Amino acid sequence: MPAFIIRRLFYGLLVLWGVITVVFFIFTILPGDPARMMLGQRADQEAIEEIKKELGLNRSIWVQYALYLNDLSPISYHSKAESSATYYVESKYSGKTLFETQSSLWVVKPPYLRRSYQSQKKVASILLESLPETAVLAVAAVAFATLVGVLLGLLSALFQDSFLDRSLLLIATSGMALPSFFVGVLAAWLFGHLWADYTGLNMSGSLYEVDDLGRGEYINWSNLVLPAITLGVRPLSVILQLSRNSLLEVLSMDYVRTARAKGLSSRVVLFKHSLKNAMNPVVTAISGMFASLMAGAVFIEIIFSWKGIGWEIVNALEKYDLPIVMGAVLIIAVIFVSINILVDIIYGVLDPRVRV
Repeated sequence: MPAFIIRRLFYGLLVLWGVITVVFFIFTILPGDPARMMLGQRADQEAIEEIKKELGLNRSIWVQYALYLNDLSPISYHSKAESSATYYVESKYSGKTLFETQSSLWVVKPPYLRRSYQSQKKVASILLESLPETAVLAVAAVAFATLVGVLLGLLSALFQDSFLDRSLLLIATSGMALPSFFVGVLAAWLFGHLWADYTGLNMSGSLYEVDDLGRGEYINWSNLVLPAITLGVRPLSVILQLSRNSLLEVLSMDYVRTARAKGLSSRVVLFKHSLKNAMNPVVTAISGMFASLMAGAVFIEIIFSWKGIGWEIVNALEKYDLPIVMGAVLIIAVIFVSINILVDIIYGVLDPRVRV
């Protein structure tokens, strides 16, 4: 088991390294002058050159790549001839000196995603402020899709080939075919505008809102309803079909027929012997959906003005604030890889054959 875990961690690190490499080279070759964006169009050339020197933009692209990996690494190396220990440890990295020699400095720190071109704030702090809202939205969407999808899949399997079964399959197919942004616009217009007097929902709004009476921020859970349902439509369709097909397969197995022949009630056969075994592919799908929904919530967050990571990505793209975009992509990649590794380890614990 330890070897299996180490192998999965190694593969995960390889995937992250690949994502970091692709992200760096894609955004490095884009046109634009980061130094001038940080200082403004009226900045003098001397200040611009100083910023370029600090960011390493005056060096070759391979040196810039090495510096970027050095920033992201939890342990980074610095030459004392080029930088002061105080600046890198305290001001830039918020880390601690691991050890130092006469010519070099080794720093232990959290990954440094650099600073925003516009606000000069650390990208990590900007994204960590918006990450909880995206996580809440993704969790709510997965919960909605799982509960409703499994229930509808159960009904579809129990009434196989009936009008209800065909109707649910049609709904599932439509949910997978319709683009999320179209469903979002339609839901916002219908339930947040046209029928707002009956639903009590808003067309747009974030989790945290400011009280008009000046009492500070408060949580408005009603703003979560429409974006969570919209984001959960496609996963719901997948879970419905998976749970239906898996349950039908389990119900046709010999041990289920044996349980029925022993005189067990249909409820006992369904919930005790069939449903639990039929949920394995559903659990597999759900485990990968959370990270996917966090990555795919960009359009939904823009439509409903939900101030999560997707909102930050679009705003950063409009302002050409590339460090925020790069940092957001890396955070989503880390979440995606971490969840997949965790699921693989859980499978390895439950089923020893997976470790081979």
